[in-house]
Amino acid sequence: MAPKKPQPKPEEFIPAELRKAMHWLPEASAEKREEFFTAAGEFLATADARKLRKLPPMMRVKWHLARERRLKELLKVLAFEREYRASSFPVGGRLRPRVQIPGLDSSSLPSDVVRLRRGELPVKAKATEVVWRDGRLVVTGYAFVQNVPADSRVRLPRMGWLRQQGAKRRVPLRVRSRTELRATRESGQALRSYDESGFEVVIDPRKLKSGGEWQPGVWQLTLALPSPGVVRIGSPNKTDIGSAGHSQARQLADGVRLVAGFAEERMQLTVDTPQAEILGHTKVDDALRLTVHVPGTTAGRRPARLRLAQKGGGLDRAYEVTESATGDVLVDVPLADLSVAESESEATKDFIATLEFPDGDTRRATVRDGFLPGQYPVPGGREIAVTTDGPGLLKLHDRGRQAVVDQLRWTDEGELVLEGAYTGNGEGLELVLRHGKYSEEKYLPFELRHDGRFTVRITPDRMASYDGEQQLREGRWYLSFRPEGVAENSDDVPVKLRGDLVDQLPLNHQGANRLYSLERRFFDRVFLAAGSPLREEDRGKYRQRRLRELYVREREQPLRNAVFYNCYHGRQFSDSPRAIYEELVRRGADVEHIWGTNDQQAVVPPGMRTVEWKSAEWHEALARSRFMVTNVMISSWIKRRTDQMFVQTWHGTPLKKMGADLLGTSKANPAYIATLPDRFSQFDYLVSPNAFTTPIMRSAFGFPNEILEYGYPRNDVFYREDREEVAARVRKALRLPEGKKVLLYTPTWRDDQRFGTGKKFKLDLQLDLEELERRLGDDHVLLFRKHPKMLNNITGARDGFVRDVASYAEISDLYLVSDVLITDYSSSMFDFAHTGRPILFFTYDLEHYRDDLRGFYFDFTGTSPGPLVRTNGELIDAIRTVDVVHKEHADRYAAFVDKFCEPADGRSTARVVDKMLEWMK
Repeated sequence: MAPKKPQPKPEEFIPAELRKAMHWLPEASAEKREEFFTAAGEFLATADARKLRKLPPMMRVKWHLARERRLKELLKVLAFEREYRASSFPVGGRLRPRVQIPGLDSSSLPSDVVRLRRGELPVKAKATEVVWRDGRLVVTGYAFVQNVPADSRVRLPRMGWLRQQGAKRRVPLRVRSRTELRATRESGQALRSYDESGFEVVIDPRKLKSGGEWQPGVWQLTLALPSPGVVRIGSPNKTDIGSAGHSQARQLADGVRLVAGFAEERMQLTVDTPQAEILGHTKVDDALRLTVHVPGTTAGRRPARLRLAQKGGGLDRAYEVTESATGDVLVDVPLADLSVAESESEATKDFIATLEFPDGDTRRATVRDGFLPGQYPVPGGREIAVTTDGPGLLKLHDRGRQAVVDQLRWTDEGELVLEGAYTGNGEGLELVLRHGKYSEEKYLPFELRHDGRFTVRITPDRMASYDGEQQLREGRWYLSFRPEGVAENSDDVPVKLRGDLVDQLPLNHQGANRLYSLERRFFDRVFLAAGSPLREEDRGKYRQRRLRELYVREREQPLRNAVFYNCYHGRQFSDSPRAIYEELVRRGADVEHIWGTNDQQAVVPPGMRTVEWKSAEWHEALARSRFMVTNVMISSWIKRRTDQMFVQTWHGTPLKKMGADLLGTSKANPAYIATLPDRFSQFDYLVSPNAFTTPIMRSAFGFPNEILEYGYPRNDVFYREDREEVAARVRKALRLPEGKKVLLYTPTWRDDQRFGTGKKFKLDLQLDLEELERRLGDDHVLLFRKHPKMLNNITGARDGFVRDVASYAEISDLYLVSDVLITDYSSSMFDFAHTGRPILFFTYDLEHYRDDLRGFYFDFTGTSPGPLVRTNGELIDAIRTVDVVHKEHADRYAAFVDKFCEPADGRSTARVVDKMLEWMK
């Protein structure tokens, strides 16, 4: 089926510039607002009235207010929209529902603007689990009418039924209400609670009989929900994983199957009465022998042939069905016929299996309950897999040899143990866990015996990292086998679950801070899901809004003598906040230390208290800690109390323009920039790294308070007496080979290299890593430290020439062990210059980055303390002659250090801590 073409959004007929002007209207000047109203009036005067009526409700309201130049009310609507999301709005009117926005008198607007049409209060329903219990199908999930609150069970009587397609027959169902916090979180909005929208439906398949007999047919599950004006109906849609993400077949009687699945975003049940089914399989000589079961029903009959047709063309052949002397119905397929791939690495070749009957009838071959999937090795490193899928179809594949799990369990110690069979060459393989969203990888050994049996052991609460044991990051981690030391994933061997065991999933284990689940996608592809460390009560936009209200209440409580640290939004224990913490500990300051950690990824010293990012405890610590030390922006709702001290250390000398200095460029976000003066007014002190940066902090951030031009605390390490001992520990942790020069590559992110429209960026890898290794690998090692906003894996980065050190928390440690820095426009150049060691600039896109993307604060080409190279060849030549190149740039390097690396006496941290302790007196 061809994919559906994306439909244009109703608002796209409005000129993009006009929509953009509406979006930024709250930040616009009086002159710009007048220009907007004039342009909007001219457009709306001639716009197609039918298209205006088709706009979503909030848009109808906004553009009507724009037509009437009602600025004050329009600004209220825009503020509401930013807070709660454009598709969220209160609903008024019991019989004739309408949009009702706080602060806006809906009676002052025409009825065709505020009146809600039938499709504008849609049912949102999702099945979260579909399982069999005691012979009954149990469907759990949630269902609510969008924008109609579902926070009280009393207000939500619901009905459900199964209706047979092509007939009028209806089977009523009891719908039991249940609390489902997930519904509110997955709604993606902050206005409404849908906690009580959960449901459970128990379906007795015997009620689908007609006249006491099983009859084939398709039944749709429908739920009815009350809402203003009318009862609305909908059907649960599926998830993308687990029991509610896949069809599943169950034998009800001999020759009767029930298939529970989803079609066109609706749940349906199919009663199937097959004439024949595949019972089992085995290998006989060089053939695959399939055993056929003929049900003892009126529909049951022996097929004449089994036809196999290769998807995409190729094999299309029928094989005669025979009967053995013992009465078994059999069909033999030569394995050679199924071995169609021409090489071991070819993609899987699939075959469609169809049973043909003597009268010309046909049906897709399905398997009987108890069918045991298997695989048969064939020459060329391939295997013929005989398996099934959710609807119970017989599936035959010519594929590369795969790992198939057939035993699975959690131990009491939190270790996941998977055992199974792998017929491929297991020599030199390792287990790879690959994050489904961020492409991060973890590498683990596993046991593979000579008989082809393997054992995998994973302890997700205690994963090794550079900084110590770390919990597995939230998300789905897919399992594969891969040759040891190889970073490229194109030839990975996927780990799958034997098809008859899918009902054993999810297999759950409660870890120290999160739930771990072995789950599946694409029917049998297993993955380990690491849940969020946040309680469900703290997750989602609605609950985060409620926690911000908690924060306001907690601000009235007495302060604790504590320091709350916010380092890169909880991702690391590093940088200037770490330096300040260590100095306070060294001085024995009588304060509690609280570190905010995001997804439990910051590895902190033993005994230090951590609070999970955005948890209730995190909000409470923000409100009641006497000090906050942060190196990044804080949210606009965080307000300093008069008895609190906030210290902003920031995290770099700016080459690229930032904050208010971006106004007038395509990268400016006026709404965000408008919040900067208030956000920065919360800080008592802002630490500046040098005299160059100080005035920029004033202009870019609108900072009104005292700037501490002390240098960054994180850079004191370059002047410590024990820096060589620190470097030795780092070399050991990174397992750096003796006698090789260390190159550190620190590219920054590009605004035009995004994943979608979000805040995650692609790695624009222009380095030819293979060529660098060929020409430099004998006497160099390359440490690759991509920016945290970049998600891509680094092909070829393991323990050889290229090493991915993105997960190493403290970048100053990497500076200490590096002989040469290679960067582009990253602020790492300013910090590394404290070492006095060579810096090379790989600036292949200089003009585009400077002129089109960000803009610079100074003449980079005339100031850089090292050469700007554009090609891999130029870079390699510069590395080979780095001592000569460094001497050629000695004067510029000295001027660069003088301008950007002062103060430089190793006392920055001490001075900041002095300020904090003086304030306590």
